[in-house]
Amino acid sequence: MKRASLLQRVGPGLLIAATGVGAGDLATAGFAGAQLGLIVLWAIVLGAAMKFVLNEGLARWQLATGTTLLEGVANHVGRWAILLFLIYLLPFTFVVGGALIAATGVATHAIIGWPCDADTATLLWGGIGSAVATLLVLFGSFKVFERVMACGIVIMFVTVCLTALLLGPDWGAAIKGLVPTHPGKGEPLDWTIALVGGVGGTVTVLCYGYWMRQAGRTDMRSLSTCRIDLLVAYAFTALFGIAMLVIASGIKIEGKGTGLLIALSEQLGEALGPVGAMIFLVGAWAAIVSSLLGVWQSVPLLFADATRSLWGLPPISADRLVTTKTYRVFLLLLATVPMAQAGLGFASVQKAYAVVGAFFLPLLAVVLLVLNGRRLLVGADNNRPWTIVALLGVLCFFTWMAMEKSGVL
Repeated sequence: MKRASLLQRVGPGLLIAATGVGAGDLATAGFAGAQLGLIVLWAIVLGAAMKFVLNEGLARWQLATGTTLLEGVANHVGRWAILLFLIYLLPFTFVVGGALIAATGVATHAIIGWPCDADTATLLWGGIGSAVATLLVLFGSFKVFERVMACGIVIMFVTVCLTALLLGPDWGAAIKGLVPTHPGKGEPLDWTIALVGGVGGTVTVLCYGYWMRQAGRTDMRSLSTCRIDLLVAYAFTALFGIAMLVIASGIKIEGKGTGLLIALSEQLGEALGPVGAMIFLVGAWAAIVSSLLGVWQSVPLLFADATRSLWGLPPISADRLVTTKTYRVFLLLLATVPMAQAGLGFASVQKAYAVVGAFFLPLLAVVLLVLNGRRLLVGADNNRPWTIVALLGVLCFFTWMAMEKSGVL
């Protein structure tokens, strides 16, 4: 009973952490750590804090109004905004899907070692992982999905954090890395934006609302539970991202995605022995697969909800949403179409996914400032001074980053 109660309290948060951590933290923090070292640790902490603020606002809106954020946008901003969101969601989703399929193939090949050709292995194991995740989403219950994801996040968190500690990090450099510093122009700036945006997911933060519904959280009495839930989730997220940055710092990575896990496992093998290297690989595999499974289950919910909102159809529960034809068709497309890009250089795909996704966050901040700021809509649970300051902080940070990247500053 205690385990069930604990999972019920932090379940949706674990789902959002596992979905965002797998691809967003493992790959982005890995590549960023290899290129920049520990100097950008602050970006991971900042990214996790921003996601907490955004998801707290999303939870508050949904609990106060009984509608998802997309339904709220359709009703109070306009259906044109939902159309723009769908135009953004479609290409972004398939970039994410390609990155996840490639990562699944790379991680599985790193453990099994067969077939010998890395590109063939990426497509083979990535395709198998996608197919298994699709079957589990289509035919498994939400409780099964939740438990599989919980197991995944425990495995990846313990193994990756243990690996980082065993390596004996430079604690002085780590503490200095928590102090914000300007990363510089070009690649350093890109990877810093990718860290802030990729840590804890980007568009997938919207999926928390559907998991809240499936967990039975439907009114403001659940807000404190959601806040604790999200605090735990993003603490996991930040610690995992920091551990990955520590592990990857000082490693030079070249070539495609195989370079990341192979370079890491080879150097870990030298430092910790073959058992230590394999422990890390199993943790990395669990992180990537749990992220793939989370995206396969949740992003079709976003698409189905958005299309219903676009056509003005009445809201339905998340349990009913997963049975709609729209949900199932989009899931099948997500599981197959991205295979075409699974063989691309994984570092370039991952950076593009994280950078492009990062600029979704200030748009989300604006929506929450507007909708949660209207007392007529959310009642006494409208934005407080601290949430207004935090959301404006998200907006200002990404505006500054965009100006830096465009050369205005």
